[in-house]
Amino acid sequence: MAAGETKETIWHGGDLATAKALFPQAPKPWIDLSTGINPIPYPLPELPLSLWQRLPGTAEEAMLLAAAREAYRARPESGVVAAPGTQILIELLPRLVPAANVAVLGPTYGEHAPAWRKVGAEVREIADFAEVGDANVVVLVNPNNPDGRIVACETLVELAGALAARGGLLVVDEAFADFAPEMSLLPTLPEGALVLRSFGKAYGLAGLRLGFAIGEPRLTDALHTMLGPWAVAGPALHVGAVALRDAAWLSTTAEARAADAGRLDALLAPLGRVVGGAVLYRLLEMSRAASLFERLGRAGVYVRRFQHDPSRLRFGLPGDEAAWARLADALASA
Repeated sequence: MAAGETKETIWHGGDLATAKALFPQAPKPWIDLSTGINPIPYPLPELPLSLWQRLPGTAEEAMLLAAAREAYRARPESGVVAAPGTQILIELLPRLVPAANVAVLGPTYGEHAPAWRKVGAEVREIADFAEVGDANVVVLVNPNNPDGRIVACETLVELAGALAARGGLLVVDEAFADFAPEMSLLPTLPEGALVLRSFGKAYGLAGLRLGFAIGEPRLTDALHTMLGPWAVAGPALHVGAVALRDAAWLSTTAEARAADAGRLDALLAPLGRVVGGAVLYRLLEMSRAASLFERLGRAGVYVRRFQHDPSRLRFGLPGDEAAWARLADALASA
């Protein structure tokens, strides 16, 4: 456990400061496979200097929202709100349903449950929808992080209806749905459901900080009010609008990253069991996962470990042939 870590600390991918503290003698540069972010980002368009010099405009925001509505195939009657990343939306959601009784389908992204607990909500982490009980808020990630579990839209529509009947809310985090559009709830979004979409993961631009909530206008309008004016930076509005309209890039990238995921599976298979994942990450289960984490770290390869399941490691995708070669060498030595 690195300096500053506790059992309560949520371990996230991308924390190279922790990697360097754990393995100070590791060779450079680090190969960071601890995130589920596309390692080959969308090519940034030229940004007019004015985007940096003035406050974000309503026209630019409208262009981004229109592009998001089209790219995500949102229903015409759905509201769409943009935010500086989905994490801030996760933090704001509890204000939509005061005194909530929350069920989080897990294990999953670690920030959902704490966001509700911070405001005093009763939160249970469940393994199956049969355990929803009297919860009036249900939260899930679809495809799930880290195991890639997918819940069928028909199941979600039924659940949203049951929650809406008692004034509740279904929250579906589709952070990794860009490369699996067929499983998105948005084209059939029912009453009582709110969907989160992350821009930075599929487009490889997590530092841009851009995300969306899509649902009933009463919900998205409330979130917009909470966020306040100029929530999304002008450059993010511009880049997001351009990228979301580039369907050809997304299609080509989806095919390329799917091929990379297959290549990664082949590297991992001799070491243990690949138990799931999405296109941008794979989940390996093995009895000596802690030993493999240490060996990879000493080789300058950082992967995602889990506090509550030491038998599993999550691997992101290498971004170039040099990174693939170093990963292959490190795995072979293990």
